[in-house]
Amino acid sequence: MTRDIVVVGDVLLDVDVHAEADRLVPDAAAPVLTEQHRDVRPGGAALTALLAARRSGARVTLIAPLPDDDAATRIRRRLADTVEVVPVRARGATPVKTRLRARGHTVARLDSGGGVEIEEVPAAALEALARADAVLVSDYGGAAARNESLRAAFGAERPLIWDPHPRGASPVSGATLVTPNLAEAVAASGLSVASSDLVRARSAAEALLTRWQARSVAVTLGERGALLSFGTGSSEIYPVSVPSTGDPCGAGDCFAATAAVVLAEGGLPSRAVAAAVEAASDFVASGGVAALEAGAPSGSDVVSRVRARGGTVVATGGCFDLLHPGHIRTLAAARALGDCLVVLLNSDASVRRAKGEGRPLQRQEDRVRVLEALAAVDTVMIFDEDTPETALRVLRPDVWVKGGDYAGHELPEAEAVRSWGGEVVTVGYLDGRSTSRLVEQARR
Repeated sequence: MTRDIVVVGDVLLDVDVHAEADRLVPDAAAPVLTEQHRDVRPGGAALTALLAARRSGARVTLIAPLPDDDAATRIRRRLADTVEVVPVRARGATPVKTRLRARGHTVARLDSGGGVEIEEVPAAALEALARADAVLVSDYGGAAARNESLRAAFGAERPLIWDPHPRGASPVSGATLVTPNLAEAVAASGLSVASSDLVRARSAAEALLTRWQARSVAVTLGERGALLSFGTGSSEIYPVSVPSTGDPCGAGDCFAATAAVVLAEGGLPSRAVAAAVEAASDFVASGGVAALEAGAPSGSDVVSRVRARGGTVVATGGCFDLLHPGHIRTLAAARALGDCLVVLLNSDASVRRAKGEGRPLQRQEDRVRVLEALAAVDTVMIFDEDTPETALRVLRPDVWVKGGDYAGHELPEAEAVRSWGGEVVTVGYLDGRSTSRLVEQARR
């Protein structure tokens, strides 16, 4: 049965400008940035909804105040194939956050827009909330979480997950799970406990359970995992199994989205938090928000190091839903052609469009984990389009490899690869090996 998850919150447009910085402004101690490319993606509650849709087979609906402006239009266009958007009429300007990044670090951020105020909540929003199997409030300090009409419609008959904001509204009474980070939890609790992070998290969570009248509070602790509390003396620690490094932007949204998916499926808060910790860690390890778009391949450090020493970057792609000998042969052969192998992996949404409902059999974070465990694979990049062409234009590999089942056929992306001097190579294929055939055999 398809579950309905409704995300309510404030949206924004995130822009990452990736640039080279190799000199200073003559009259100031500031770098001169030469733009290489930029990523434009949904942010705030729009990102949360996108992550929830990608991590489940649920129908995800986003209810958000959307002014009539270009930024809101771009957000809706990006979500169109994945998330149903119920716009709430609003005045003001959609917030846009532009990060200037050089060598993997943010140099500065330029904010514009804001002042969004809700004019009218449509009946479609209340109808979506009424049919929801779970509601996730992604509060970014704006108008959505404060609106009394929406707050009254959240209800107590279904799981309610609340991801709070320091400048946002307090969760409604009876929330199933509230997910502040440590700084948010300590600030909201009003406690000043000079102790370890775990003690502070436990004390803050216990205070917030009373203040917010929540059923449970999960305080996220970054690379250390999360602490889940149900009240005095009943807290649980969920550590990250394999600590990951990378840009943590969006990890909190991934945590809340994953928890909502598990609760919508009937899972307990403990199971939801355990799954959310692992999903957020995998999200950061696989490139974070940058990997959502083709603009910044995950594992770019690996690629940069290979290119810095004049090596050859090889890429291949596919769904890799169930690994079989044909996959292993292709990956090993591809890796032998250069100094690193980047796998371009279809996102869950992309696989569903290509293979139909019921696929993929494994979520993208699990497919990433399996691929990265192989000696032949150096890094994995997830793409959401129907073909890897956009991702390839950013990665610009020296060699693009496909299995031998494509022999004799011109690949749609071949022209793009050759445009920067890349080479398209077909490697040997083991006849009769395919995921679809394995699935068919298993069902007999």
